[in-house]
Amino acid sequence: MVAEEIPFWIWAATIGGIAGLFIFDFLSHVRKAHEPSFKEAAAWSVFYIVLAILFGFGVWYFWDKTHGVEFFAGFITEKSLSVDNLFVFVIIMKSFAVPRVHQQKALLIGIVLALIMRGIFIAVGAAAIERFSWVFYLFGAFLLWTAYKLAVESFSHSHSTDEEYEPNAVVKWFQRNVRTTTEFAGGALTIRRDGLRYFTPMFVVIVALGMTDLLFALDSIPAIYGLTDAPYIVFTANAFALLGLLQLYFLLGGLLDRLVYLGFGLALVLGFIGAKLIVHAMEANTLGFINDGQPIEGLPHISTSFSLAVIVGILVVTTVASLIRSGMVANRAADRPGEEH
Repeated sequence: MVAEEIPFWIWAATIGGIAGLFIFDFLSHVRKAHEPSFKEAAAWSVFYIVLAILFGFGVWYFWDKTHGVEFFAGFITEKSLSVDNLFVFVIIMKSFAVPRVHQQKALLIGIVLALIMRGIFIAVGAAAIERFSWVFYLFGAFLLWTAYKLAVESFSHSHSTDEEYEPNAVVKWFQRNVRTTTEFAGGALTIRRDGLRYFTPMFVVIVALGMTDLLFALDSIPAIYGLTDAPYIVFTANAFALLGLLQLYFLLGGLLDRLVYLGFGLALVLGFIGAKLIVHAMEANTLGFINDGQPIEGLPHISTSFSLAVIVGILVVTTVASLIRSGMVANRAADRPGEEH
């Protein structure tokens, strides 16, 4: 599967449609600063998920079943990883004390930047895979390492929105070398003082959100390439996973800390996909120091349908287990209010 198999007009229409949805999001939700109610956030979250499902069935009907299943597997994986990203987004908002009514604007701009950066990553990944089949070894090894780190983090119980945000190098450089204010000016990104232009904390927050998602993309892009080698599916699955993330942020809010096993579940998903990538790399092996540069035969074939079932199963089990565990902890706390947990 190569990018040229998708006609240019379909790429243009898809990108235009997704851009239109983000513009609609801005005009209908962000332009008038407000904190979405639970009902509003739930309704729009459902809307974007239904839209993704309809798109997936469209791929299934107009393309074929294989690519339809690949889209659903990629979308579910990317959406789950995006929910994990929300932990860090909440921490960033708390650390910079962003007013709730202006958080939508920061999130939407950050999400748009994330999609642009992911688009670049997807194009680079597609070009690398087309020229070098051994790239799957690198992707697989990286996902296995990421899965290990995420599992260790999950078992250490450090996955919480109460953590402190540690600015990365880009954010630190920006704060040191660019004129910034210490107070917000509504939703403005810049203000003028004494004839000089200053960036507000809102702009710094957007930079932090964008750079954070850039780091997360290092996990998510190799992960979805483990489920499909079609750049169109990779891009649309990422786009639909990011659409509605703004509303999901306000919908989940305080529920995030109840998903105590989400990190472990995602570690299992990334580990499974990493192993699948290694197997795929062996099947198409060209490295001279492995099996004399010949493909390795007799390996188990892992279909995308099976991958979809595994991913959904892991996420359902870990989500249910998280909610049961959180409920048990809450009940114990209610029974012994003086006890620290």
